[in-house]
This record gives sequence, C-alpha cells and structure tokens, in this order.
Amino acid sequence: MTIAAIHRYPVKSMQGESLQRAAFDERGVVGDRAYALLDVETGIVASAKVPKRWPQLLRFSAAFVDEPVLGESAPPVVITFPDGSTRRSDDPTINEALSSVLGRDVTLITTPPEGAGFEEIWPEIDDLAPQHIIDATTARQEDTGEAISRFDVAAFAPTGRFYDLAAIHVITESTLARLGELAPDSRFDVRRYRPNVVLADTDPGFVENDWVGREMSLGDAVRVSYTFQTMRCVMTTLAQEDLPEDRDTLRTVAKHNRVHIEKPEVAGKWACAGVYADVTAGGELAVGDPHS
Repeated sequence: MTIAAIHRYPVKSMQGESLQRAAFDERGVVGDRAYALLDVETGIVASAKVPKRWPQLLRFSAAFVDEPVLGESAPPVVITFPDGSTRRSDDPTINEALSSVLGRDVTLITTPPEGAGFEEIWPEIDDLAPQHIIDATTARQEDTGEAISRFDVAAFAPTGRFYDLAAIHVITESTLARLGELAPDSRFDVRRYRPNVVLADTDPGFVENDWVGREMSLGDAVRVSYTFQTMRCVMTTLAQEDLPEDRDTLRTVAKHNRVHIEKPEVAGKWACAGVYADVTAGGELAVGDPHS
C-alpha cells in the first residue's frame, strides 16, 4: 500500500490544500482545521453539514501563507472567496467580508470556545445512522422537517482543533472505486470525503472496515491506531467546484456499506466509507511513501 494523496483543510468546511509532504503530530496533520468560523448569533461553529444555513461555505478555499510549524501558533491563511477574490485571515476586515458573503455574522477563530459545537442535518436517506443517535442529539429541525443534531467539536480527538470526531481520516482508492462500480452514474470523487490521507494499492473493496483496532505505519515515521469507521453524512452529497449535488452518493454508501461501530458513544450501524485514526507517533509523511 502507498500514500496516494495528503490533504489539509486550514479552515473547517472550506476547501483545503493538496500536499506532497506534511508533518503529523498527536493532533493529526499540523495545521489541519486550525481555523473555523463562529456564528455570532448562535455560538455554533459553522459547518457545511447544514447546507441551507451555510450554502456558500464549501465554495471558499483556504491555504496557509507559510507552512505551519509544530508547536507554534498557526500562521495566517489566504482565503479565496466564491468570486475568486482573496483576503488574508489577518486582514482587519476579514470578519465583515466573510459575513457579507455568508449572510450571517461570523468571526474567524483559532481556539474552540468552551463547549464548542457544530450542527449536522440528517437527510432523508434510509439506514444512514442509528435512529437512537438521531433522536438523542436532535437540537432543531430544518424547514424540510429533517432533523438537525448538535455535536461537540472534536468529540474523540485531541482538543485545540476544529475536528468533527477524530484527528485523522483515511480512505482508500479501492473504496471509492467500489462505490463507483455500485453506482456508475454518480461521481465518487475524493473531494466529497475530505480525507487527510488517501491510500492506493490496497486489496479491492471496503478494506478499511477491517482495520479498526490495528496500529499501522504511514511512511517511515508516522504511526496511527485505527479507531472506528468513518460515518458518512450530507457533506458527501454537496455541490463543490465541478461536482454536482448528488444524494445518490450517500444512498449508495447506506445501501452497500452499513457497518456496526462498537464505540459505546456511537454504537450501532452506520453508513461508512473510510476509517478514523489516532496518531501514536508523529513525523513527516510524503506522497509515495509506503503504508504497512
């Protein structure tokens, strides 16, 4: 198995960076999800997982001005707006500019507030998630009647960054290829899944399902412990760049790869593609390095 791609997302729910080489520490890719937008009215961290509230968010992209350094504060980022214009995160008018486009009053932040949370909508797709999880976490409803849940930021990840659940998300080209075979009219582009690491040269099929509980090496230095399969959500269906909105991408996962996750807090059957991991040893990783 080899490292096919490495991705970092400097601002939560914006497009990110494709890297040839990256440093990893116990919190994942250095600089990943270092920034986020805070909705001033609600105190919720903005997420494209509620697309009606944040329809433009995934059309932004962000890249670091300088490479982040392990142990230091994140450097500024350049944010590219949907119209192609750019502003730096240290521009004193950045919050006003972002708020104007997003249609809500937001603040760009680098430290999760006490008790920070994000929201996620549950689209009307059969067998997507355990109903008891949806019922227990629902905070409000969309005008479509679809439930919207609230979750803590970085629920199972080290604190200090704006992850949803875990520090590292890994997916294989074989999983994306298998989904493409099952639904050839849909595009299972890796951009829909926002992984940190993409692996090539694996066995065919949903191979990550069997890695939970195993510790493996990424390259010569980085070691990860695979913790639980990646539960998929509405984010994978959204339009971005040249990809159209397509809920069949998520329906296909829910129909063909429902996995029973053992983790007590989220125990039950979920629609899954990919796997989460903790970093047990940091270091540098490059595209083309081996995975074993």
